[in-house]
Amino acid sequence: MGKTTVGIIFGGKSAEHEVSLQSAKNIVDAIDKQKYDVVLIGIDKEGKWHINDASSYLINEDNPKLIQLNKSNETVAVVPGETGHQLIYQSQQKVLEQLDVVFPIVHGTLGEDGSLQGMMRIANLPFVGTNVLGSAVCMDKDIAKRLLKAAGIKVAAGYAFSSSNQQQIDFDEIKKDIGVPLFIKPANQGSSVGVSKVSTKEEFDEAVEMAFQYDHKVIIEEGIVGREIECAVLGNEHPKASVPGEILPQTEFYSYESKYIDESGAKLEIPAELSDETVARIQDEAIRVFQTLECEGLARVDFFLTDKGDIYVNEVNTLPGFTRISMYPKLWEISGISYPDLIDNLIQLALDRHQKDATLKNAVWDE
Repeated sequence: MGKTTVGIIFGGKSAEHEVSLQSAKNIVDAIDKQKYDVVLIGIDKEGKWHINDASSYLINEDNPKLIQLNKSNETVAVVPGETGHQLIYQSQQKVLEQLDVVFPIVHGTLGEDGSLQGMMRIANLPFVGTNVLGSAVCMDKDIAKRLLKAAGIKVAAGYAFSSSNQQQIDFDEIKKDIGVPLFIKPANQGSSVGVSKVSTKEEFDEAVEMAFQYDHKVIIEEGIVGREIECAVLGNEHPKASVPGEILPQTEFYSYESKYIDESGAKLEIPAELSDETVARIQDEAIRVFQTLECEGLARVDFFLTDKGDIYVNEVNTLPGFTRISMYPKLWEISGISYPDLIDNLIQLALDRHQKDATLKNAVWDE
């Protein structure tokens, strides 16, 4: 059998563009070259898709603060269809080589929210990760937590406001109800983009204004005092959970810079120092969250563990970071799955789901 051709789509228009570049680099470096041929498709910040050469697709690739996509002279377009030739070179109107599967590692808006997943479904391309519904649900922290709460899973108390009712946000009322400190977040951003921890009205007002710069909906949540525990989940119908790890922030909270830029911004303790009973509880809860929110392939579930032993879900990431300091691959490495094997597992899960979907009957009515 020949090699499987994997299209790695990375970059994108979101605030997490640079994180995606780092994730792509790590996947390209680690993927089994004996088993897979790689086609690199970089999306620039204007939304154009570039075919990139593996030897020159990044600028300042070893500097997270300066890393950039090296835009190529060859852009591509997506053509829906079932012929297996879903991508074409725009300049030549020539068909790109067949992709057997896509590994989308576009974090944040338009990559993690179901948009890219929907386009790949229309193009009939197998892809790694959660499908349209689960991606959209997990990206919207408000909707995700409503579903988790309905399933009896603990989440922080909080409020959601859209830009249309922004004037109704009252710091004193919210403080009286759920106390301070408060966390203010755009509902549809990831990786701590636009997130603030506040205790005063002045901080609160500034944080709300900033959060609305990133999304039309903002959530305001109570601060949960507890350890920050993360658990990786892998699988489709029968997911499994990794050993839990712990984030030990060295800053005020686990910010965007702590996650992806400042290697001294947080310490990762993998596995976390937990009792066997607590490990089992967290793993069971992670799988429960994964299934409640219709996740597939992969997700990282982030928890708070209080001194009383209560487990609260903070958020769910359906395309977690794959940088060299990211938790998801590190958790699986300690759990016994190497980085190359993890990539291989994810690609196989994508192909398996695509084959299963192909067995479904289309809703075509006989006349």
